[in-house]
Amino acid sequence: MIQTNQTLKASPRFRMLTEDQVERITRASFEILEKVGFKVLHSGVRKMLRSAGAIVKDDSVKVPEFIIRGCLSTAPKGWTVYDRQGSRALDVSGRNSYYGTSTASPNTKDALTGEYHETRVEDLNRAARIADALENIDWVMPMGSVQDVPANAAELHEFFSTVTNTTKPIVFLAYSPRGTELIYDMAAAVVGGEDILREKPFLILYPESISPLIMPQEVADRILIAADRCLPQMMGPTIQPGGTGPVTMAGAVAQGVAESLFCVVVAQLRRPGCPVGLGCNFGILDMAQALMSIGAPEMSLALSAQAEVSQALGLPTWGLAGATDSKCLDAQAGAESAYHILAQGLAGLNLIHDVGYMDMSMACAVEQLILGNDIIGMTKRLLNGFEVSDEHLAIDVISRVGPGGHFLQQRHTMNHFRNELWRSKIFTRQAMENWRETGSTDVEARVREEIRCILETHQPPSLSEGVLVEMERIKTEGEKELVIR
Repeated sequence: MIQTNQTLKASPRFRMLTEDQVERITRASFEILEKVGFKVLHSGVRKMLRSAGAIVKDDSVKVPEFIIRGCLSTAPKGWTVYDRQGSRALDVSGRNSYYGTSTASPNTKDALTGEYHETRVEDLNRAARIADALENIDWVMPMGSVQDVPANAAELHEFFSTVTNTTKPIVFLAYSPRGTELIYDMAAAVVGGEDILREKPFLILYPESISPLIMPQEVADRILIAADRCLPQMMGPTIQPGGTGPVTMAGAVAQGVAESLFCVVVAQLRRPGCPVGLGCNFGILDMAQALMSIGAPEMSLALSAQAEVSQALGLPTWGLAGATDSKCLDAQAGAESAYHILAQGLAGLNLIHDVGYMDMSMACAVEQLILGNDIIGMTKRLLNGFEVSDEHLAIDVISRVGPGGHFLQQRHTMNHFRNELWRSKIFTRQAMENWRETGSTDVEARVREEIRCILETHQPPSLSEGVLVEMERIKTEGEKELVIR
């Protein structure tokens, strides 16, 4: 059938599971929650679940399917996240994919020297500023766990460093319930109040339960705090197949969905309608080294499958890509980063984090972030596909040029080449002679030059003096309070 007055776009995607397989994994996840249950170390959450109809014995909680289904019915099917300046930034729904930085590592591969050292506040300042300049990094996490401030108050310094150096949306970790509240206080100061923050949220909480099937008290409190404020949170249990979950991918995914669903249930029972995501991480346990790999191919297999279950349940999803087990910017770093960035983009995961991890997630590296930015650009170009329309089929242009002609001087070429043809900032397309004349640089050298250029030329819009003073007050007083605790 010929369709008229319609513009069609050809773009790639893939599916991991059949509909029957999605249903089987979903049923298995429900059964895990109903028959195995969770160990819940928060008395208030146990009481809330018992009132909803869960079976509670001591700290064991088993959740029947009707409770899960009820909570899924109240959870939003997606949500909008804004930037620091109040502009719409992320439509976290469907198969929309957005890439963000790595976070929470104790070490940093220095942006300028390439040397490894413990993460410092200045590293987070620099990393957020560089991430702000990268066109394919859609949102930012504090790039590391700072070691040069009191550990009990580290999250306050990490959020302050990030929010003052980027306008992009922020996903944040907090290490205590009170720290979570103080970060929300700082975020409210940035936008002008709690009501504005709720109307146009620019930050997302990332609480992590413990695998297998444990809900610590502090994690539960953080979930409840975000729910009470009706602010977005992306649930993020981490499973190591063969270690903290079944070594088989189907079993690991079923357990991951169950653990994330439990977090969703807690949030929805506390505040029906609060924005939540059904996320999960899969760090592959290397059986020879007894270490967690973030470059193994099974990670994207499991994440893609988990995402399809989440999509079927109508909730936003969480990915992990752009990371490497390598210790330097080599072929392994590029291969592992590219594999997962592309695979998870094709799978339609929503918030894909950890672009910039190196050394099996033990270090954040701006150079890996710069490399990932280019790979994401290539991936987005592939996922964007191409338009199939009269203008883009260009039959009249082909007719004008005819056999043996060329298209360089055609207006059609000038109108479209910038949007149609992607160009890299760090990969070379020079002729050999020009490459030699310009120093015979490799990717690592060009990445370092890009870092220096950004630091010399890019400065994100500053917050007002009044906002900075108020944030500093919250941070300083909050640090004293947390350290005393």
